[in-house]
Amino acid sequence: MGKPQGVVILDFGSQYAQLIARRVRDCGVYSTILPCSAEAEAIRALEPKGIILSGGPTETPEEGAPLCGEWVFEMGIPVLGIGYGMQDLARGLHGVQFHPEVPHTQEGAALLDHFLKSTCGLAGDWNMAAFMENAVRQIAEQVGDGERVLLGLSGGVDSAVVAALVYRAIGDRLTCVFVDHGFMRKGEGDQVVEVFTKTFPVKLVHVDASERFFADLRGIVDPEAKRKIIGRDFVEVFKEEARKLGKLDHFAQGTIYPDVIESGMVKGSALVKSHHNVGGLPAELGFTSLVEPLSMLFKDEVRKLGLALGLPDSLVTRQPFPGPGLAIRCLGELTRDKVAIVRETDAILREEIASAGLERQISQYFTVLTGARSVGVTEDERTYAYAVAIRAVLTDDFMTADVAQLPYELLGRLAARMAGEVPGVNRVLYDVTAKPPASIEWE
Repeated sequence: MGKPQGVVILDFGSQYAQLIARRVRDCGVYSTILPCSAEAEAIRALEPKGIILSGGPTETPEEGAPLCGEWVFEMGIPVLGIGYGMQDLARGLHGVQFHPEVPHTQEGAALLDHFLKSTCGLAGDWNMAAFMENAVRQIAEQVGDGERVLLGLSGGVDSAVVAALVYRAIGDRLTCVFVDHGFMRKGEGDQVVEVFTKTFPVKLVHVDASERFFADLRGIVDPEAKRKIIGRDFVEVFKEEARKLGKLDHFAQGTIYPDVIESGMVKGSALVKSHHNVGGLPAELGFTSLVEPLSMLFKDEVRKLGLALGLPDSLVTRQPFPGPGLAIRCLGELTRDKVAIVRETDAILREEIASAGLERQISQYFTVLTGARSVGVTEDERTYAYAVAIRAVLTDDFMTADVAQLPYELLGRLAARMAGEVPGVNRVLYDVTAKPPASIEWE
């Protein structure tokens, strides 16, 4: 497969630009997001068959809304304006005031599909099988003959898919370092080790650094402070292990397209948040190049690629999990006992959701150790133990979320099991707050 045909999305500051790109790819068409200030040469180099102008936070140029260059309308290819993008159009071009990319818009997907295939003449041949074949070839060419790659396995889906993809390209010239910080969900550390010693038998260095992380987090209650300490310690442990391995040639990591956009790495895009745990690590350790084969994929595409590569379904489709892990689902100071409560209650929740046949119907679900303690009774004895909260939401884009309506019978079983089987728990709560005003995670 050569370079896929596709469209360019010019971003005017819309919170939905990434969602537009995802919906376009759902139609089997490759999409690239560029800032509305992108120069003509940058767009022509991509050879797009169409251009989509996104919406934006302001309505008119007088309110500060940006304008794209006139050359956009002189390229001789179809242009679709959405929201504010419609208002930036000249007469005779395509525009809609509503947002066809959002799930609740009736016939929105059909409108995009018609523009892409009928108006732009695109074949809709963008798929993971073709991407995988192309990516394997590109990795092999980038790494070259006889050179080796080092990858930091976090235990998450992104780095696991990168490991499987790089392994397919270069085989045993890949070495993975898995740093276990002690905040993984029940059984996940063992699962990562099993997959990458049996299914994909890479050279794997497994480091149990939990003592270090717990020691450095002693007394820390602020969630942002927790994140920074965990990120710092991860980098330091990884550096120590990498130096033990001697010189390796390339460094691989699981950067995905939203990371690139939100980190301000696309010229002209704004910095939203930094996603890279390793920062300047590749240059610091003397690597020849950075291997980021997922940098143009969205999360749902990464999961499809993982399945195409042969990773187990339980690893690829598992629940979203933040980098700091259970450390930010345990409010207040972290101890092994408190983290164990979250780990065990989360395992019960996942087991019961699966037994009820709801694991594919709920977007995200997990438990939180609230830090609140209350009086209870267990076997006729007074207890003063923790309250655990259950969080379960429905969402298409994770920018907004509704509360999942779990059956009352299921909630009853969850409360009975968590309070009856997990020491230190005597009360179970159900978080019924949508996003907004709440976030999905508690910290």
